[in-house]
Amino acid sequence: MSTQFIEYPKCSTCRKARVWLQEQGAEFTARHIVEQAPGEAELRAWWQASGLPLKKFFNTCGTKYRELNLAARLKEMSEEEMLALLATDGMLVKRPLLVTDSGQVIPGFKAETWSAALGK
Repeated sequence: MSTQFIEYPKCSTCRKARVWLQEQGAEFTARHIVEQAPGEAELRAWWQASGLPLKKFFNTCGTKYRELNLAARLKEMSEEEMLALLATDGMLVKRPLLVTDSGQVIPGFKAETWSAALGK
């Protein structure tokens, strides 16, 4: 398994993260989050591997998030309902998302966190 970089290429943070990965000499496989949207099982595996609350996997800055009024709705949803909703649209998923070859999963880009995860 190689490191996966899940991105939305038009996202400025994703572009910044891609450049950072390249500057670090990291080997990775890029994946377009809309064209190859993760399914419910994959999202569940990522969430469990991350050790983070499921809400951290939502793109809270996105238009879809606001349109669906998820800031209020997520409080009432079960984890199963949240996973099912995330699986309906890649634009709802926090990005970029780094899935390392050792199985670490990190939503969002922070150079220090990614550096530690990649051993850079």
